[in-house]
Amino acid sequence: MGLTIGIVGTGTMGRGIAQIFAASGNRILLHDAREGAAAEARDFVGGMLARLAEKGRMDAGDAKDAMNRIEVAGKLEALASCDLVIEAIVEKLEVKQELFSKLEKILSSHAILATNTSSLSVTAIAAGCEKPERVAGYHFFNPVPLMKVVEVIPGARTKPDVVDKLTGLATEAGHKAVRASDTPGFLVNHAGRGYVTEALQLLRERVAEPADIDRILRDAAGFRMGPFELLDLTGLDVSGPVMAQVYKQFYQEPRFRPSPLIDQRLSAGLLGRKTGEGFYEYPDGKKAEPGETIHEAVEPGAVWISNARPERAAKVHEALSSAGIYVETGERPSDNALIIVTPIGADASAAAVAEDLDARRVIAIDTLFSLDRRRTLMSTPATATQTMARAVAAFSKGGNSVTAIEDSTGFVAQRVIATIVNIACDIAQAGIATPEDIDTAVTLGLGYPSGPLSWGDEIGADVILEILEGIEVLSGDPRYRPSPWLRRRADLRLSLRD
Repeated sequence: MGLTIGIVGTGTMGRGIAQIFAASGNRILLHDAREGAAAEARDFVGGMLARLAEKGRMDAGDAKDAMNRIEVAGKLEALASCDLVIEAIVEKLEVKQELFSKLEKILSSHAILATNTSSLSVTAIAAGCEKPERVAGYHFFNPVPLMKVVEVIPGARTKPDVVDKLTGLATEAGHKAVRASDTPGFLVNHAGRGYVTEALQLLRERVAEPADIDRILRDAAGFRMGPFELLDLTGLDVSGPVMAQVYKQFYQEPRFRPSPLIDQRLSAGLLGRKTGEGFYEYPDGKKAEPGETIHEAVEPGAVWISNARPERAAKVHEALSSAGIYVETGERPSDNALIIVTPIGADASAAAVAEDLDARRVIAIDTLFSLDRRRTLMSTPATATQTMARAVAAFSKGGNSVTAIEDSTGFVAQRVIATIVNIACDIAQAGIATPEDIDTAVTLGLGYPSGPLSWGDEIGADVILEILEGIEVLSGDPRYRPSPWLRRRADLRLSLRD
């Protein structure tokens, strides 16, 4: 037999939470301070359940039973019989503390109080309670029925059995519960900081335009949505303050430093889809995709590939040879050859200097991912326009997409992936969550192609370490300092999930 679960706050999150727990056999009592809101929420959830039945995703009888288990609680006192109350109200500490203080006087001593907060400290919310040991975070993601992960966050005084009960309840509802410590951003929002912040840093350095950065990360790295598409979808007025808040909560930790570009764009009203213009334009509500740069049609001519990294050079050699491009095999390039380098954690300029190459003819290619995907080419400040045109011609022959970027230590994909993996390593080092839960939460909560620690293992912890060290040396920026978790496992050749 299910529990009696009260939900206070019947907006988007409250409705989603009500739906999954009603469907898993629990009695649901909906309460909202706005008159009529709880009844509207009940009707909405009923409509969603009916739609699932119509599409064959839920038995019609089960959908009807689930709907019958949802009731409206007109007054807060009507929640007295609840075994659990989940609040999904406004993100204001004082308001949540006041609500829990009132609920304590209404509920039985065994009832659990859970907060769906995404940004506030669970310990701080519980501090206003007489029995903080029964308070925990229960952070779902929108849309709740589709995002099959929930963070269970114990406060400083939360009893272990409270966490166990919430975990079991989520499992019964078909969600994966991951335990996270009560730290800023908890697990998912903490782990997701690197994707957009590093993309904004790339834009600030004028490495590439937003559309090109998005294309590289979608097509080469495998993300469902580019970082600038994501910022436009969420709305910069929502994402910007969250970035600033996390940075402040971590006492200006450089890894989470927001970009000055955010305030500029907020002042200009470039918020994204909601305003019709952000990093993209949205005529008639549809994203206008900028065209890709067209380079002069030229013959690529002979190509020479640096053998400083033999395995990576071999990948490039195979890609070019299979497309019918002539590749020189001498120890040094001929006077007219296009020079290709394959740096990891370095830029094209550094590679040219290190090997005493003619920078005017040097082009770097990112070999972090398969060359069967989009190919990223990087020039030095001295690279001739004709040289890049030759490189694009060579690497696009055979039908591959090519994006040309300016000099960047670590290209685009290397920088973003290394940042994501490094932050996940720090989360593991701090014991905020287990390596398994980190990977699970990120893939389910953020939709990344892989869990960050598994991704780091696949690429190689030593490669991730090399990328970060290279960027840190060139930039002098401590945001790229490698996590001890990463460095130790790279040195000992251990898995990042170990």
